[in-house]
Parts: sequence; C-alpha cells; structure tokens
Amino acid sequence: MKRVMLGAALWCLLTPGWAAEPFRDSHPESYTVVKGDTLWDIAGRFLKNPWNWPDVWEKNPQINNPHLIYPGDLVHLVYVDGQPRLTVSRGETGHTIKLGPKIRSTPLDNAISAIPLEAINSFLDISRVIESAEIMNMAPYILANGQDRVISGSGDTIYARGEFSSDARTYGVYRNQKNYTDPKTGEFLGTMIQSIGSVNVQNLTNDVATMHVAKASEELRVGDRLLESEERRLATSFFPSAPDNKDIEGSILDVIGGVNQIGIYNNVLVNLGVRDGIEDGSVLAIFRSNKVKDKMTNEVVNLPPERVGHLMVYRSYEKMSLAIIMQASQPLHTGDTLRSP
Repeated sequence: MKRVMLGAALWCLLTPGWAAEPFRDSHPESYTVVKGDTLWDIAGRFLKNPWNWPDVWEKNPQINNPHLIYPGDLVHLVYVDGQPRLTVSRGETGHTIKLGPKIRSTPLDNAISAIPLEAINSFLDISRVIESAEIMNMAPYILANGQDRVISGSGDTIYARGEFSSDARTYGVYRNQKNYTDPKTGEFLGTMIQSIGSVNVQNLTNDVATMHVAKASEELRVGDRLLESEERRLATSFFPSAPDNKDIEGSILDVIGGVNQIGIYNNVLVNLGVRDGIEDGSVLAIFRSNKVKDKMTNEVVNLPPERVGHLMVYRSYEKMSLAIIMQASQPLHTGDTLRSP
C-alpha cells in the first residue's frame, strides 16, 4: 500500500501542471469537521484559494448526500487517477441513520454551510430584494387600522385593500427602503424593502381583507404594502466557486447595516447578478484603485488596482446579488471594483 501511495505521489511530482497546485504547501492529510466550521474555513485548510473547491472535490458514492458535510465528518486527501482530490467519510455525530450496507442518510439541516449563517440570518429576517418597482406599486396596502387607530401593532386588526391570492393566508408587511441603479449605466437594478411585520387573513370581501397582526417590529401604518411570504432561509448546499466568466467586472453598491467602512462578515449588495453568470457561492475578488498627486507635474494619477479582499455571493438575483465579505486586508468601501478571482 505504501508503494502504491509513494508511486502516485512521485507520478504527480513528475507530471507537468499536476493538480496539486491548488493545495497549500502545509495542508493536512485529513481534518475532522467540528460544529461552527464553514465550507470556506475547511477549504482554506487545504487549498490556497477556497474557490478552487469544486476543482478538487470528489464525491463519495458510498454515502447519501455526498455533496454535504456534517460535524464529525472526516475530510481527507485521496488520489483519483493519480491526481489529489478531497473527499469525505461520514462521521457518527450528525444523527446518521443507517439505510443499508453502504448508503447512509443524515438530516440536511445538520450540514455545515458555506458561510457563517449567524452573520446573515438577522439581515434576511428583516430585508428583501424585489427586482421590479411595480411589485411594490401593485401590492395590496393597509387601508385602515381597526378601532380608528392611527397605527397598529401585534394583536391588532387591520384592513387591507388590493388583489389577494386565494391560497395565501399570511402576508409580510413592508416599506420601501432604497432603490438601486447601476453606477455606470444608470439602469434600475432593484429595490431593498424592509420587513416590519406579518399579518394573517381572517376574511376577504371583494378586494378588502380583514387581517390580524401576528407580529410587528414597528408601528404599522396606512399605506404600508403587503407581499406574500417567501422562503428566506438560506440554502446550505452551495459551495465557493469562481465565476465561469473570467472577464466579469462590477462594483460594491452598498453595505447593509449603516456602517461607513466595510469589513469581514459585513453584508453587501453588488451590481452583478444571474445575467452576468453569478450564482449562489460565486467568489469575487475586491480591488481598490487609489489616486495620488504627482508632485512633479501636479497631475492626479491612478495607481494600479490592488487586491484588497474577497466576497462570496449567497443570494443572486437577475441584476444584482447579496454577498458577504470573507477576506479584507484593509477597510473596504462602496464603489470598490469586483472581478473574477
């Protein structure tokens, strides 16, 4: 067995352009996943660049959901056709259910995520992106508050007017937060709206609905808009990867949360989306182009772009995307350039 492994290793070393290039010089032979790990963390233990994960991942055919990794699993190095790859052996700490002699099933909710969910869950709970301004303009709205109230809160009754779906019984209550346009072309990209509560339909007469306020983080007012509830839970099955379009270029539109400078685990909006080849898990490099004044000529000169960080998209829309900063060597800013890593 030792001779086989040694022979494979020597073959790799003697083969030009062998696939070990993505691996770190000091990578471990194996790693046991612990609770709190992210796929970005694990990839970084083995690889120089976490977005090379799809290039070296080898699915284990003997386990169910081989694309998912759970706490207690062993991620380890194997050789496939003489090339180094990473694969996983299922551990016993993730409530594994034995189905047969080879295939095992583990609850999907226990799988580790690509990014730290705690950094984005609170944001996803209160914010939503809509891609057309008409969606809000055409949405049902609060017509009146019960008992002649000016505002309403949890437990109150409200009346709403508009076109309601016969199947929807729960609606979110929203207000416009901010419209976004492309900084270069001026094209409308989408609107960020703020969730301020949820209501349940009690009765519907023609186009007027009587509703019960299930929860409210702010006072609900006449004119607030209602949208059908959507699944805002983040999928955990995507992984870090570089966009197929190597010539892609965009910029950071905004940072979520009202901070002036952007750092690790901040949520940002970018002006790249599905139409540009972006998908959940896409990693983009962040570049900064500084300007200096030439003291000899008094001219303002643009310095060559400097790579200052990386972000990963976790929710992609047609024209823009939500992303999280994964690496930053200095404070980042809106307007910083994005390119393929």
